Amino acid sequence: MTKRVAQSGQGVVEYMQHHLTNLCMGECDPRTHHATGFLSVHVDTLFFAAVAACVLMLIAWRVRRALDPDAPGTLQNIVEMVVEFVSKQVEDTVPGASPVIASLALTILIWVWFMNLFDLLPIDLVPWLGGLIGIHYVRPVPTSDINTGLGLSLTVFALILYYNIKVKGLFGYLKQFLFHPFGRFLIPVNIVMSLIEELSKPLSLALRLFGNMFAGELVFMLIALIGGAAAVGLGLLIWLPAQIALDLAWEIFHLLVVSLQAFIFMVLTIVYLGMAHTGE
Repeated sequence: MTKRVAQSGQGVVEYMQHHLTNLCMGECDPRTHHATGFLSVHVDTLFFAAVAACVLMLIAWRVRRALDPDAPGTLQNIVEMVVEFVSKQVEDTVPGASPVIASLALTILIWVWFMNLFDLLPIDLVPWLGGLIGIHYVRPVPTSDINTGLGLSLTVFALILYYNIKVKGLFGYLKQFLFHPFGRFLIPVNIVMSLIEELSKPLSLALRLFGNMFAGELVFMLIALIGGAAAVGLGLLIWLPAQIALDLAWEIFHLLVVSLQAFIFMVLTIVYLGMAHTGE
């Protein structure tokens, strides 16, 4: 696709805009294909998120079917290591917490990680395959869509509110807004500060994940454009090896990034829910 971009004279900006446009249905701008209202859906985001979820369910089904405590297989060992790792994180942060927190943390870790892995696919592969069946806009990385991060973080935020009220009581939770952090003499300031503190939790979760994955997409596109710009000349002999080396190096580094982002999202979820469980 980058070769066709160079040969047709399509600019770099248009190429990047094309690759950063979701498949939008509903209230969408017919020219830019961007969402213009609440009743708009990014179909590609939902599709690839569902694909990642189905892969996880298939793996869980296979492990459950072949479960053997005496002679565990490789896949079972990996799954057990991940489960034990998440359980240890939850036990250290929220002692005696509800089993729901461990299940939620495990789901977030592996689902976000699998969704992030779509960023390691060749940048032009999925749009090219979509073009073959008449789909001109498709982004294969669900977590590079801000809506995915917001959906996950708002779910976590709802649980934060639930456990705050459950553990502290409604009055105890509201008292936190009135008297924290400056005491009873600065109640208006306390309310503003507490609201900012609470609202920053879902925003930090969503924006951190979105920002890192979006930046990763941009770097892959810039690397792809190196070969595309030289594809029509003798410079290809020089730039193609450089492009391959850069792409491989960024793939290896980005594998660490996608894993780290999934881990951070999980850890912050556990920490925020742990804070909701504290009596103070």
